[in-house]
This record gives sequence, structure tokens and C-alpha cells, in this order.
Amino acid sequence: VQLQASGGGLVQAWGSRRLSCVASGRMNSRYNMGWFRRAPGKEREFVAGINLSGGSTYYRDSVKGRFTISRDTAKNTVYLQMNSLRPEDSAYYYCAADLFASGSNTKYTDWRYWGQGTQVTVSS
Repeated sequence: VQLQASGGGLVQAWGSRRLSCVASGRMNSRYNMGWFRRAPGKEREFVAGINLSGGSTYYRDSVKGRFTISRDTAKNTVYLQMNSLRPEDSAYYYCAADLFASGSNTKYTDWRYWGQGTQVTVSS
């Protein structure tokens, strides 16, 4: 499974950005998907996750109400819509996929497949 993330860039505070992650390869199995991020000098942290059915979504507290994760199964794509962005949201954002890790799993070591990361910079 290969994951290709895109959509990062420079955005002003309170602005919006949408990240996309396209999965390819052995996608005949249905994977749970997630987004993580890593800011300079910090550890990778869970941002949002979605189960294969798309019916269950999970968020870290600091992004609840601002970020929305969704998926288009037909396109093998997961999205992260980010609104009301703050400077502390600046980080490299990574998408992840796994057959067994639930979308609520916040431990990045439990996720098997990773995209290359896309950088989001929020200016104040």
C-alpha cells in the first residue's frame, strides 16, 4: 500500500486548508485511515482517524470542531478539512493506513502504512 499526501502550504491564521491522501496498491482490503502531525521538536501526534466504513471518526481534543476527516472509498482517498487554523497547527501532516488499528488508535507505532508528509504552515 502506498499513500500520497498533498494539500499542504502556507495559510494565515483563521484560514482553511484541505489535505488529501490517495492510497494505491493492494487496496482490495479496506483500511482504517488516520492523520498524524509532527511539529519541529515534538513527537508525532494523532490528529484524526476514520474507520473503514466512514461512519466513525475520531479527533484529538485541540482540533475538535475545526477539523473534519472524511473518505471517498471509491477513490481510495481520505481528506482532512482544516478550518480556523492556528499557528500551533503548523506541522508536517502524515496520513496513515492500517487493517487492524482502529481509527481511534492514537499510537502512531500501531499504524503500518505512511505517506510522505505534507507541510502546513500557519502564519499569525
